[in-house]
Amino acid sequence: MPKMKTKSAAKKRFKKVGSGLFKRAKAYRRHLLTKKSIKRKRHLRSGSYISKADNAVVKRLLPY
Repeated sequence: MPKMKTKSAAKKRFKKVGSGLFKRAKAYRRHLLTKKSIKRKRHLRSGSYISKADNAVVKRLLPY
């Protein structure tokens, strides 16, 4: 059986952590930043984890 390919889009967006969860960046921080408050932009800077419901899907996209 041939090797499975890692999805490049998922590789760029998610990182696996030691506990088996996946880290992700928060959305809404690319453009239209002038109308967003400093506090809101600061909180968007911090990372987050994907939900447990999406864990199986991302695990299939990143086999290695």
